[in-house]
Amino acid sequence: MNKIQLAQHGPEFSRIIAGVMTWGVWGKKLTAKKAASYIDECLDLGVSTFDHADIYGHYTTEALFGRAIKGKSSLRQEMELISKCGIKLVTPNRPNYKVHGYDTSKAHILFSAENSLKNLKTDYLDLLLIHRPSPLMHPYEIAEAFNQLKQSGKVRNFGVSNFTPAQFSLLNQYIPLITNQIEVSLLHDTPMVDGTLDQCIQHEIAPMAYSTMAKGVFFSEDPSEPVQRIKKICAKLQKKYRATYEELLTAWLLIHPARILPVIGTTRIDRMAAAVRATEISLERDDWFALWEAARGHEVA
Repeated sequence: MNKIQLAQHGPEFSRIIAGVMTWGVWGKKLTAKKAASYIDECLDLGVSTFDHADIYGHYTTEALFGRAIKGKSSLRQEMELISKCGIKLVTPNRPNYKVHGYDTSKAHILFSAENSLKNLKTDYLDLLLIHRPSPLMHPYEIAEAFNQLKQSGKVRNFGVSNFTPAQFSLLNQYIPLITNQIEVSLLHDTPMVDGTLDQCIQHEIAPMAYSTMAKGVFFSEDPSEPVQRIKKICAKLQKKYRATYEELLTAWLLIHPARILPVIGTTRIDRMAAAVRATEISLERDDWFALWEAARGHEVA
């Protein structure tokens, strides 16, 4: 699987990204040994980019990953690490946090980045994202933190997550951003029509997409009408493309001209392999629109 450059003069990441949110106590409760084995399996598939956030597992999943790669300096050179900060969770692991909210202050960004580096057992992050936009964020203060982290070599690139086009433009005026990580799927196509993906094309940056399987809705035992319609179209396309249902859902995203990088949040290597196989599928335009029509329940206006 080929890597993709996120922006002009930006880093190259694997087209499929491994999302780690459910590796720890928020999901599968992997041991460090099992996490290490899964990391190796992902790398064997060409999935070299791993997506973290400081809050995952109530601030414990980064440390799990760090234990999995501890003492494997050569392994670190084979991968790209992303983390996110800016959300404050009320949890025993952060006893000083009394209210669930956002903090994009310079002090909090620097504190969070240092913790991520320590927990991940690494000297640098390939990419740091502001996890969610705060009504109280000031772009100049965020840029100060980003510039300090870049000058120190602790973070090499910066981006955002869940930002509207206007919020992205505001911060991008102060410091170059190389991605916006957003929710996108056949059942959540808003970024395709609200200017979010258009902006990525305009700035020549590659967006990342999470919840590409619609939080599992595509595989519900009691599928909704949109899912039933999507499955019906996929059943017709599976033989044509020699692809599975899941592979077609991912291929639908990959053909978009914004060059979307799906973040696949699974600990099953067969599902990660399916996402990788989807990179080899090139949906014809009519088939792409047939799936979009099925999801929406009506013809394109």
